[in-house]
Amino acid sequence: MAAPARFVERRVYYVGDVVFREGEPGECAYIVQEGLIEISRDDGGQKVVLGTVGKGSIFGEMALIDNSPRMATARAAKQSTVMIVTSAVFHAKLKKADPFVRGLLNIFAKNIRAMGKQIRAQEE
Repeated sequence: MAAPARFVERRVYYVGDVVFREGEPGECAYIVQEGLIEISRDDGGQKVVLGTVGKGSIFGEMALIDNSPRMATARAAKQSTVMIVTSAVFHAKLKKADPFVRGLLNIFAKNIRAMGKQIRAQEE
């Protein structure tokens, strides 16, 4: 019998450290245990801050839902400790979810990505 999927790693990021970059493949999501993570995207060579995530928040989950590249860059705004949620853990938990919930997650991800593209096109 296989061992249950679980969180396998904690990682500390110092101010300015990049967690992931826009356009990279997404192989995990992150839960902030302590600290503050800034989410930004590149707009023609200029950094646009979309927001921040703090203690108890999850980020990077969209790439796990739809296997698309990262929509933004995540960087530590304060020293931060995060738990890493691997794709294997995420999908093991998702398999146990109601099919309706899985379908909704896919629709949400698709809609959010479409809105991001639309906003970017309007800004250009």
